[in-house]
Amino acid sequence: MKHRLIIIAIVLAFFPSCEKVFMDDDISSDAVSSFNYLWQKVDQQYSFFDVKGVDWDSIYNVYRPQVFEGMTNDSLFRVMRAMLNLLNDGHVNLVTPFDVMHSRQVYEQMIAQSNIDLNTVILNYLTVDYHSTAGFRHHSIRNGKVAYLYYPSFSNSASTASLSQILRGYPNAVGAIIDIRQNGGGSIENVWNILKLMPNNGQLLYTTQIKNGPNHDDFSTAEKVTAPPVSEDYPAYPKPVVVLTDRGSYSASSFFALCAKEYSNITVVGDTTGGGLGLPASGYLPNGWRYRFSITRTLDPRGVNYENGVPPDEVVILDKSRLPLGIDNVIERACDIILQ
Repeated sequence: MKHRLIIIAIVLAFFPSCEKVFMDDDISSDAVSSFNYLWQKVDQQYSFFDVKGVDWDSIYNVYRPQVFEGMTNDSLFRVMRAMLNLLNDGHVNLVTPFDVMHSRQVYEQMIAQSNIDLNTVILNYLTVDYHSTAGFRHHSIRNGKVAYLYYPSFSNSASTASLSQILRGYPNAVGAIIDIRQNGGGSIENVWNILKLMPNNGQLLYTTQIKNGPNHDDFSTAEKVTAPPVSEDYPAYPKPVVVLTDRGSYSASSFFALCAKEYSNITVVGDTTGGGLGLPASGYLPNGWRYRFSITRTLDPRGVNYENGVPPDEVVILDKSRLPLGIDNVIERACDIILQ
């Protein structure tokens, strides 16, 4: 996994060798220099000005006049938060001793555009008899013909061994559903663990680049990332798989959806993911506050940047009028694809 080692090394390089102690007093220390430092770091190292459609110079002209020496920490935080929110990026954060900035728009879209009703899923698909293996909840549906796996977070364990064990437990199933709707991400390692159980034709999954210069279009040479080899201990799952996504499928979930689209036996169904394909790095402002933002970009094999969301192969929006009947039409459509 050469590409991951390179990215880890670059990300670690962004951390200072020592951490400045947080300031606790009400009056900000070095307000102007801290603001300028943050703006310049984002200007030189952030990787998505093009896809976000943000004019960073004009943003400086709006927010810099609002900063002055002697302003309170709370006031300085509000100015920085408003500026960073314009990036509409869930991987952009500002952490202080008294508050944390996160993207308002990304958070709102994840909730407002949710494409799943968990009560319906638990009561009518997983049922009270569902099984738990590692980070998955699972059961069979459609009279045992489809294995349904609900995976709420890529932070939860998803080893190749555990997934293989789950799928072997449904020998009569002709295919499987992996539901990652409202899965906000987690460990990329779990993405690879799942993909190691899928048929590998050496296909290109995506290319990745690291922001390596002060200009907005300064990036490293694109590194190709191909499908991980099938695990020697567990045979590939040859049956059809449907991955369910929505706007709450963020970060590692978007990576998984992007990769899944390149497998011949996988179909992505539901709504466009929330995006978040850039890997973030952190650092510290002169006043001790910590910032985080994306420093890489990921392109699909055709060179398309899906940072704002990976589209499904087939769009299916949850029909809320059918929820009182205990029907999730997204899951039902996935079953139809598998059985057909």
